[in-house]
Amino acid sequence: MPSRSPPARTAAQGPVGVIDIGSNSIRLVVFSGSGRAPHPIFNEKVLCGLGRGLERTGRLHEEGVESALANLGRFAGLVEAMNVHHLRVVATAAVREAENGPEFARAVRRQAGLKVEILDGAEEARLSALGVLSGMPQADGLMGDLGGGSLELVALRQGKLGRHETLPFGPLRLREVAERSKGELRNHVERRLDELPWLSSAKGRDFYAVGGAWRAIARLHMAHTNYPLRVIHHYTVSRGRAQDFLDLIAGLSRDSLERIGRVPRKRLEVLPVAALVLQQILERARPAQLVFTAMGLREGCLYDAMPQAVRSLDPLIAAADEAAALNPRFVVDGRALHAWLQPLFRKSEPETARLRLTACLLSDMAWNEHPDYRAEIAFLRLLRMPVVAVDHPGRAFVALAVHTRYAGTAEGGPTAPAWQLMSEGGIREAWRLGLALRLAFAISGGAPSILKRVRLERDGDQLRLRVPRSLSTMIGEVVERRFEDLVEACGGKGKIKIGR
Repeated sequence: MPSRSPPARTAAQGPVGVIDIGSNSIRLVVFSGSGRAPHPIFNEKVLCGLGRGLERTGRLHEEGVESALANLGRFAGLVEAMNVHHLRVVATAAVREAENGPEFARAVRRQAGLKVEILDGAEEARLSALGVLSGMPQADGLMGDLGGGSLELVALRQGKLGRHETLPFGPLRLREVAERSKGELRNHVERRLDELPWLSSAKGRDFYAVGGAWRAIARLHMAHTNYPLRVIHHYTVSRGRAQDFLDLIAGLSRDSLERIGRVPRKRLEVLPVAALVLQQILERARPAQLVFTAMGLREGCLYDAMPQAVRSLDPLIAAADEAAALNPRFVVDGRALHAWLQPLFRKSEPETARLRLTACLLSDMAWNEHPDYRAEIAFLRLLRMPVVAVDHPGRAFVALAVHTRYAGTAEGGPTAPAWQLMSEGGIREAWRLGLALRLAFAISGGAPSILKRVRLERDGDQLRLRVPRSLSTMIGEVVERRFEDLVEACGGKGKIKIGR
């Protein structure tokens, strides 16, 4: 069996895993490794309801315990079969607060061979916040993680953790209050949140929403607004629109909610309570935006184990590096390609330069697809790629640039989501980048040695392509045409100069 202790603070040589024993569900996630952009290679959740009735009885639900023990035994077998090198098993609010929580942890050790780490509220809050930072390194505002049995709130200031609080606001627990009286539920939530005046420090910044119930609200909002992308991570809604939607769903029946979007039935049961809690937080914190994130406690466990040198890496660039290395045609040097294109994009924001580098790193990702479908496949794959540290317009930028590199047309067809997600300026910038990448691959064929000897220059509105005489035979009709396309997109004049 693999080690059951928390993972070492060095990169694991092989898969690493986290088992999260929550108040409503237990989940096993196995990641490809513990580098800066670990990719989930297995993710399974079982709704056991350990915390059902906890508010009334003070004990874990008997049937939930039986279900959890059976499924944890299965998880232990899967972990062994997958050769997971390091596994961290954590339990949160229900096990922490139940009278028989320690007894349950001992049963897990005895029956499944798993050592359970029962997190106190402060540690659960810290790990959840670290999970947010692992996917949004400069997060600024307030994080809330709504689990089945508790709510963790953590102030964030440009990637640093601030004040925190754990409240007994899990939907499973609050449903018991709601069943007695909806008025009593609202008063209970309002009273406890009013005891946290520091929540207002998030005013004008962002609120980062973590947890399955809040992600279900995000899915409903996407369906309600016909949003063009079904990626929860970094889905962003203004506070005003979020509050209007929360008011709307508060008045809808369960059947009406089911018609809006596809949400698991067990999530629908807790949705009104989750919406009430979110609504009350937004009223007090008054953030500019509500940002949903797929990262949380489990990712925080991995981030907590990373050496500082690994943490400091950009997770988007790290993921692009890994993806580019999976199936290369040639050793395309994305960074050299990015440097070659720099004269075209001297005046740009750091975030745009970062997205440009990502596109360069992934610019040859569809080389082995059918030629008629390369552009479309590249666009859809990059738009939906399971990466973090990039918002939805940023995804669209990278996807549209690489789509253009493969001769995709600028408008319509599969690229329609980009036109809904991006500004006109962003679309033009992605189009120019794609044409520049197309030119670079036409000159070099993807082989980096040729590109090193050719220079792209810009002087005002004048573009020049400098080619040494020894490579003059490489400049044929295709290269000339693609250079002309780039010049036209840049709105200037251009010249190919062949010389020494």
